Amino acid sequence: MVCEAGIIGILTEPGERTVARPTPEADFFLPDLCQAQSILFLVLVSELLVFVQVLFSSSFFDFNWMQLGLTSLFVQWVVLSSAGLLCNARPWLMRMTVPRATTVAFAIILLLTALFSLLAELIISGFSAMTEGGVGRILRNVLIAMIMTTIAFRYFFLSHQLRVGEQAELSSRIQALQSRIRPHFLFNSMNIIASLISVDPEVAEEVVEDLSVLFRASLNDSTSEPVRLSEELDLCEKYVHIEGLRLDDRLSMEWQIEVDPREVRIPLLTLQPLLENAIYHGIQPRRDGGTVCVSITEDSGRIKIEISNPLAGEESTHEKGNRMALDNIRNRLQALYGPESSLTTEKTETQFITRVSYPIDL
Repeated sequence: MVCEAGIIGILTEPGERTVARPTPEADFFLPDLCQAQSILFLVLVSELLVFVQVLFSSSFFDFNWMQLGLTSLFVQWVVLSSAGLLCNARPWLMRMTVPRATTVAFAIILLLTALFSLLAELIISGFSAMTEGGVGRILRNVLIAMIMTTIAFRYFFLSHQLRVGEQAELSSRIQALQSRIRPHFLFNSMNIIASLISVDPEVAEEVVEDLSVLFRASLNDSTSEPVRLSEELDLCEKYVHIEGLRLDDRLSMEWQIEVDPREVRIPLLTLQPLLENAIYHGIQPRRDGGTVCVSITEDSGRIKIEISNPLAGEESTHEKGNRMALDNIRNRLQALYGPESSLTTEKTETQFITRVSYPIDL
């Protein structure tokens, strides 16, 4: 990879952090009926139920298309009107307890069913006196709406519980993987300080102060949500500074940042462990050192990171190295972005290249 000198100056202030918090919408079991996808789902399911009901009440070879049209018109009016009211009432319902919100939503749907049933009976009977059969049909429609609403709400509630459980499991999995990276980073940092104490105590003290800022920015985080790229770059800048003190002029860095670090997000402790691997396995074993190139670009709605370092050669005792960081980062990306993410490595005649790709998460 040809890596041109870039900039790394667009960084947040040390300690700046943007943490995504759970929204009230994520804690509410009813779906957002303002979305076209939800409306389409309700229309298709209700129409399927109408078709089954009409098919059951008529023969296959003498299908009652008139009944299908009238029943579909009635059911769709009820469904779409209920969805519209629940859509507008959702912010109000989210402030209630689940039992109370369920009761209110039930009442809205049953009331609309009764009103549309009454209107249909009045139209059919020519706005004359309501017959006993008409009252029976209204009660039947309300009972059917009650049964179908109960089934739908139960489905929504179980789906919500399943999503909550999956999110909790995902968060625990990511935090477990992240906790396996942090001790690795900590132990290597302590080794850096130990190597500097006997050489230059003042510089060692400076490194400790830098590490305190670095760990305060990383270890205090308990969320699995991605952070700003600028925050990760700030973490990398401090780490490279510490390694530069230990390796003197054997380490040089080239950065090519072609995205806005304040807008792009990245899982915490993704770039820093890759830099650590590149320095530990590619620069440290070489007597003449080398250059680590970092390229971060955007292409077709994806963030692409490429890190290259020179091969250590036969003089290295770290050629196999420890793949824990690579495996953990790959697993964390898979947990967050699924199959749309990737982490691959490539070894050329002179370079070892690590490539990371994942969808943009603004």
